[in-house]
Amino acid sequence: MSLYQVQKFLYHLNRDDKVKAAYHGDLESLLADYELTEEERNALRDGDVGKLYVIGVNGQILMHFAALLGIAWFDYLELMREGVRQHGPVRDGVYAMTGGGTSFTAEGSGL
Repeated sequence: MSLYQVQKFLYHLNRDDKVKAAYHGDLESLLADYELTEEERNALRDGDVGKLYVIGVNGQILMHFAALLGIAWFDYLELMREGVRQHGPVRDGVYAMTGGGTSFTAEGSGL
């Protein structure tokens, strides 16, 4: 998996108007500039926020992508939750799940 490349792509998309124009005009050529797996390319093509979250994309980077796609904040949060339900625990990055997806907080554990 090439999490760094996915995050680099999203960082450039979030910061560079030329990359945004390429995203809307010639996405395939833009994606070819990054070393991505087919799973990552598909998630980026589809705007699959949940899958990107599970892959391990940092939420600070991902929320700007969601905004670019016109996804409202609460919908963005739900898409991340749905991603975990559909695709399993976060695989990599700072949000990688180490407890099988169970909560370690008092409010999540019923304490």
